[in-house]
Amino acid sequence: MRDVNADSQSVPKARAPGSASVLNRVAVPAGVLAAVAGAFAYVGTVDPNQPGHYPVCPLYALTGLYCPGCGGLRSAHEFIHGDFLAALQDNAIAVVGYLAFTVVWTVWVVRAARGRSARIELGRVQLWTLGALVLVFTVVRNLPFGGWLHP
Repeated sequence: MRDVNADSQSVPKARAPGSASVLNRVAVPAGVLAAVAGAFAYVGTVDPNQPGHYPVCPLYALTGLYCPGCGGLRSAHEFIHGDFLAALQDNAIAVVGYLAFTVVWTVWVVRAARGRSARIELGRVQLWTLGALVLVFTVVRNLPFGGWLHP
């Protein structure tokens, strides 16, 4: 007579979806959040308004023109300290980026926890629109009437 339990032990059991698999799926988004939080914590602690802590923008140093990233560290510092108007003044496009990161990261975590793909694909129109907005922001902040966008 055959032992039924002996045969069933040799067959691998299917893993039931549980908390361990959810933790595995959200590990990468959690790591990205930890890295971003660490960077924001550093910028929040080390004031970019004090000279000597961060390098100067090479475009600004050579030409006197503001690039789209100029004022980004000061903006992050003000954002962390809750001064949102000053953060917008230092770099408005960076503040939009912080908020966009929050939305995209949240969607990523929810989709990963559910076991779905978190891939976001932007089409040509969206990429060109994004590039045009960054270009317009950069040009306007360097024109005389765009002084309110200077960092």
